[in-house]
Amino acid sequence: MELRKNDFLISTDKEKLDRTLIHRFLSRESGWANGIKFETVNKAIENCLNFGVYHKNEQVGYAKIISDFSTIAYLGDVFILKKFRGLGLSKWLMESITSHEELQNLRRWILLTDTAPWLYEKYGFAPLANPDFYMERHNPRVYEI
Repeated sequence: MELRKNDFLISTDKEKLDRTLIHRFLSRESGWANGIKFETVNKAIENCLNFGVYHKNEQVGYAKIISDFSTIAYLGDVFILKKFRGLGLSKWLMESITSHEELQNLRRWILLTDTAPWLYEKYGFAPLANPDFYMERHNPRVYEI
């Protein structure tokens, strides 16, 4: 999938991704994946539906979907580089993700975030209706060296 708006592009083509930039942002700036290894990021990219955001062939944003493309999708690692924020790119990215043909009619979408809930709420995300039903196995220190 490729969508264009002025000098910007959103693409699901893995070959276009700047894996070094994605790794640098996630490992140093994200707050949720600090310290993640390049090999881990690369393996995730290979096994996900990826959305790259580009300005004149330079990657400026990213998001990934983990899904069975039938019943469930997990949205993760969403970011727009700081100097490109405020241009509506995150909204365009979310519109592109939620309208992707392979992600229609899913029973459940999952997102874990402590930033920008106002953005995700515009696309139907809400706090858990039944948090007592959810369980997790979480290791917040997994990327520490």
